[in-house]
Parts: sequence; C-alpha cells; structure tokens
Amino acid sequence: MTLIELGQMFCHGAARMTVDAKAVLGELESTEKYRILPITVAIAQEFGALFSVLRDPADAAIAAKARVHGLRLMTSDDHIIKTNVVSTIE
Repeated sequence: MTLIELGQMFCHGAARMTVDAKAVLGELESTEKYRILPITVAIAQEFGALFSVLRDPADAAIAAKARVHGLRLMTSDDHIIKTNVVSTIE
C-alpha cells in the first residue's frame, strides 16, 4: 500500500515531491536497505480486524502488515496514532 500511495503522490505531482518517481521506486526495489513485504493470509486476517477501527483500507493494510511483522509504523497520521492499534514512531 505504501508503494501505491507513493505512486499516487508522484502521479498527481505532489508539490513537495522534488525527486523522480521512477528513481525512487527503482531504488526501493533494487536496494537491500529496504524490504518490500507481500500481503499474506495472516496480514489479510489482521486487516479484517483493523478495518472497522481505521476505516481506511490503505491505513488498515499498512497497520496490519506492521502488526503481523512486529514492526513499529512511522506515521504522522493522527487517526492511526490515536487508535493505538499499532506501535508507532511519530
């Protein structure tokens, strides 16, 4: 979902984006610094539990992935932070 959201920001020419979309997405795919985690059955099940609380499919998918993998989510989204459904880095 994060990759999709990045693609959407690049596509719509977000004013704060001053880098080349292909370069950023290519870097994410080609470097070992970043790991793209697939959506699994466990994540889909967690998504179902979180969707009623978060109400945004992208937020629920991202939070579900973080919970399943035991990761802290870096976000500035007040709603995700306030629901406390996932450990966050603000």
